[in-house]
Amino acid sequence: MEQSYLTSAIKQFEYYKSLGDKTIEQIPWEDLQKEFAEDSNSISIIVKHIVGNMLSRWTNFLTEDGEKEWRKRDEEFLDTFTSKAELLEAWNKGWNCLFEAIRPLATRDLDKVIYIRNQGHSVTEAINRQMMHYAYHVGQIVFIGKLVKGEKWKSLSIAKGKSKAYNKTKFNQDKSRRHFTDDL
Repeated sequence: MEQSYLTSAIKQFEYYKSLGDKTIEQIPWEDLQKEFAEDSNSISIIVKHIVGNMLSRWTNFLTEDGEKEWRKRDEEFLDTFTSKAELLEAWNKGWNCLFEAIRPLATRDLDKVIYIRNQGHSVTEAINRQMMHYAYHVGQIVFIGKLVKGEKWKSLSIAKGKSKAYNKTKFNQDKSRRHFTDDL
């Protein structure tokens, strides 16, 4: 079961990255920086925060506290990206750091204790904590993307009014065990 957990966790992280990728791809640079209210975050700022978190949490994941001394979390909420290319470079750097840390893990690593701000977590707990954190923020990115694009938004899931047709296709297939992202 544990290896299944790691495989599933990696696929989930890949899925959340793909949702962010597909959203950022649809949004022009100017709109990536759009804040809808005072003290809200743009997609650009959310990306900067996620990247800062990923680099801190996943660098030397098994051997160092996940809150690195070099992290400047408050600065993650200042939009300093100067282009979409720069934003994407940072986005991919963060995800690459995560995948380089998680892909080599084995079942025997899951009960090891790692620390985030001196608070002990099993590796499983730390993976779950980060997965939920990124899902939360990627959901924000997608939501802002939908607001920006309006009716020009290209749906990343089952479009409104299309559930019946989607389910019909699914239920016409043979039952099998696979990760839901295998069909995307």
